[in-house]
Parts: sequence; structure tokens; C-alpha cells
Amino acid sequence: MTIVSEPISMDHVDIHSDNFGDDSLLRAGLKLNHLRMIVAIEDSGQISAAAEVLNISQPAASRMLSEMEAITKTQLYERVARGVVLTTFGAALARRARKILLELREASREIGELKSGKGGSVFIGAVTAPAMSLVVPAINRVRKAYPGIEINIQVETSNVLARELLAARHDFIIGRIPDDLNPRLFEVTEIGIERACLIVRKSHPLLKHKVSSLADVRDYDWVFQPPGTLLRRTIEDFFLARGVALPENIVNTSSLLLTCAIVCETDAIAPVAVDVAHFLASQGAKASDVRVLPIDFDINVKPYSLIAASERALPPSARLLYDIILEESRKQRDKPASPAPSWPA
Repeated sequence: MTIVSEPISMDHVDIHSDNFGDDSLLRAGLKLNHLRMIVAIEDSGQISAAAEVLNISQPAASRMLSEMEAITKTQLYERVARGVVLTTFGAALARRARKILLELREASREIGELKSGKGGSVFIGAVTAPAMSLVVPAINRVRKAYPGIEINIQVETSNVLARELLAARHDFIIGRIPDDLNPRLFEVTEIGIERACLIVRKSHPLLKHKVSSLADVRDYDWVFQPPGTLLRRTIEDFFLARGVALPENIVNTSSLLLTCAIVCETDAIAPVAVDVAHFLASQGAKASDVRVLPIDFDINVKPYSLIAASERALPPSARLLYDIILEESRKQRDKPASPAPSWPA
């Protein structure tokens, strides 16, 4: 399979054009490690962290930054209280450097695939619910039709995934665009609404009630995703809108496994996607000791989308999986909404 990559150029690097010809940065000594350094500085905001990424010492990293400023004849970064921040010129160079590094990664991928005869590799990220309901069945279809494709998946929050996408670590993601990122950086196709529910252990005191209200659940321990994540904000908004005080005893974790472990061993309550609850109900292990708590309100989270970077073409193998996930989402959208799962007695 041939990987077709979007061509890039350095013709319009946003630094003083009177200092540079078409290739004067290269002639002045700009190297690949310089590009990796400026990207690492932008990602981490710390010279020490950037040095660790490049597996060099901090003094060597500082010298490399000085070399880059000598080559570009401009200041690329400034020191701030907690590290460093790129100047306008540094940010412009980092943006172009990121694209160049992506192209090299794609070239390596294509050469490797040509050598091995494999069908390609795909790097994607997804929030938990569509990872289970869409990505898993899509992977099953891809594996049967194209067994040589290698698929790499990261399950995380949208805040993390969107930044990973911009850093060229994913071909595309399934999630939401964080409020603090420019939506023009992305191509977005809405594909589904995440429905959520509350889970508790099978002998939880509240299961004796027919249904529970927000006031009923408020005084129990809770297991939430980290502050600022969408499902957590949705639950918190329910409490605030109904004038009920927010829970006080909270454990924060993005781990579904740890969430289930805490719920199974305590009287804690945790919000999860309905798709996750269906998966837990199908398991015969300890995780199936959780139950969906009947409540008198619906938890509908902001729709999630297929998201790609706006200036980056998808390689054929990634486009194949993207299209299958899109098709799978349309099939599921046409089905009636699944009820909350039931567990064996």
C-alpha cells in the first residue's frame, strides 16, 4: 500500500524573510535535531524536559537552542517563571518543524510497509465510549478485510487527544475539541452522542430504592474523571442546575479499571458511558459486580466527532479505518437507543 502524504515547504516560514533565502537555514547549519528540539520546547515548556525527549543533557539542550538562535538570527524563546515560552518567531519555526517531522515519520512508515508488504499502520485516539462502540467493531472489519494493517490506539480524554493530534502523534481522533483550542485547526464530523449512567456495586444501599435522585446520591463517595473533563462537568452541571451541593468525597482517575475496582469494594458512585456499562455487564469477572443505579434524570454528554488535523491528509490506511468508523457510526445512529444494561441475578 502506498502512503500519499501532503507536500510541505518552508517557503513561508514566519520569520524575517530578509534574513533567509530558500535554503539558507539549511546552509547555515539547521539540523533535524534542531527541529526536534524546538517542537519539544513548545510541547513541554521546559528545557530539561526537552533535553530528556532528545536524550541529551540540559547544558547540551541549551547550547542547541543558542545554535538555533544564531542560525535564525532572532530570539526563539523567553525564560518565564516556570520554564520557557516560544516567541512569535519560535512558534512559527516550531509549527513548520512539526510538519517536517510528521512527513519524515510518514516516509519511514511508507518505506517500512513497502519492505514488509504490510497493509500500513494507523495511529488513532478515542474517548472511552466510542472506542468501545465504534473503534472495536471497525477494527474487526478491517482485520478481516486487510489483515496486514497495524492499528495503534490511545484511549484518553479529549483534552489530551486533541493535543496529541496537533503534535502529529495521531492520524485522527474521536472526541471533542477542547474550548481552549482554535477549531480552525481541525476537520470535524459529528458522529454520535454519548449517553452516560451511574454505576455502583451490586449490594449498594441505593439499589433498594426504585429510583434515586441527585439529593440521594450526593452524600456518597464518588469516582470522577479528572477535573475539567466533559463527563465530570456534565454531572457537576446537573448538581448546580438543581441547587444540590456538589459531592465532597471524590477520587479522581481517568482509569476505568481503577474506577471499577473502587466501585466494587466501596459504596462509591461513578459516572460512565452507557457503552462502558454494557461492556461491564457482558463480563464474567469482578468488573461485572457493578450495577447501573436507576436515577430520575438522563445524562447526555456533548456529541463526539471524528476529528482530523485541517492541514494534514490522511494516509490511505488511516483513511480506510476513518471511513469504516464513519459507516459504523451511521449504522448505530439508525438503531434505537440501547436501554441500560441488565445483569444476571
